[in-house]
Amino acid sequence: MNQSLGLVALVVRDYDEALNFYVGTLGFSLVEDRPVPEQHKRWVVVAPPGAAGAHLLLARAVGDEQQAHIGNQTGGRVFLFLYTDDFWRDYEAYRSHGVVFVREPNEAEYGTVAVFRDLYGNLWDLVQLHD
Repeated sequence: MNQSLGLVALVVRDYDEALNFYVGTLGFSLVEDRPVPEQHKRWVVVAPPGAAGAHLLLARAVGDEQQAHIGNQTGGRVFLFLYTDDFWRDYEAYRSHGVVFVREPNEAEYGTVAVFRDLYGNLWDLVQLHD
């Protein structure tokens, strides 16, 4: 049996605002952006450069309950783990684009890691695993 995680839905306030951050600031690729008129929404998928795994579905919040979870889908824990082949390249690039790191770089037994906050407050690990 072969399975893989295809998409992770990330609840966002606004599609274009989210695209500006994930594509414009983090350098993700826009994989798909198409209207879904019968549901009054868009199907918007982004992925890190060279991604072979799961992609992000940017899902605009609908209603009070979903809006209440924007930026806090995991109760304040790190939500997503972005693996990189060059930690310092990406760390410096993100900082130069205004990305806020809430935990500075650390050498852990598994690799180099720092925690950043996306535009909504979700926490991400930026990780370069040791070989």
